[in-house]
Amino acid sequence: MATYVLIPPAGSGPWYWHLLAGQLRDRGHDVVAVDLPCADDSAGLTEYADAAVRAIGDRTDLVVVAQSFGAFTGPLVCDRVGAELLVLLTPMVPSPGESPGEWWENTGYAHARQVQAEREGWTPEQDGDPGVIFFHELPPPLVEEAKAHARDQSGTPFEKPWPLGAWPEVPTRALLCRGDRFFPIDFLRRLVSDRLGVTPDEMDGGHPVALSRPRELADRLEEIRREVVGVARATPTRRR
Repeated sequence: MATYVLIPPAGSGPWYWHLLAGQLRDRGHDVVAVDLPCADDSAGLTEYADAAVRAIGDRTDLVVVAQSFGAFTGPLVCDRVGAELLVLLTPMVPSPGESPGEWWENTGYAHARQVQAEREGWTPEQDGDPGVIFFHELPPPLVEEAKAHARDQSGTPFEKPWPLGAWPEVPTRALLCRGDRFFPIDFLRRLVSDRLGVTPDEMDGGHPVALSRPRELADRLEEIRREVVGVARATPTRRR
C-alpha cells in the first residue's frame, strides 16, 4: 500500500481530488488530499509546504502528486519528507531562484498560448473562457460543482523566489495531458525536458484531468509508481 499525497492546483482544495482519491482508495491506498491556505495573504510557498507536511504526519511510502501551480510546492514537501516518488501533473516546473510570478515570462508561456489559439482557431473571448480552456471535458453538473468549490487564490506565493537551490533527491516524473488547453502540450514537453532533463509521460485529457478522467489518471499513476518504486525496492543497496 502506498500513501498518495495530492497537492492541488491554484485556487483549489481537497474537493478537486475527490474522484481520483476514490479510485486510489479502491486500489487499497491511503490518500492525503492537502488543504492549502490558498486564500491566506500571509501564506507563501513555505507555509504551503508546512500544511502538506502536517497533513502527511507519520505516514510512509509516500507518492507525492502535485498539479499545475502545485509543482512549486511538491518538491518543497519532498525535500522535507521521505517520499519515494514525485509526480508532477500538468506542471509549472520551477527553477531555483525563480518566483511563480516570473515563471510565465521566463518560460515563454504567452507565446505558446498564442500559437495554440491560432492553431485551434479560438477567438480572444474563447481563449479566456473557462468553459473552453478548463471545463470542455466535464459534464455540466460537474462544472457547476467545480465552480462552487473554487477558492480565492492569494498572490502572495507568486511573489518570492522558489526557495530550493536544487531539485530534491527524489525520483521525479512528469505526466502531461495531450488535450490540455491551459498548458499546451508542446510547451510542457519542452519545459519538462529543459528543466528536469526527462521525457514526460503522457495521457489523454484536459487540464482538470483529476475530474475528467479519474480512473485513467489513477491507472497511469499506478503504472508510474510500480515502475519507479518497484524497481527501487527490487534493487539491492550496495554496502560501502
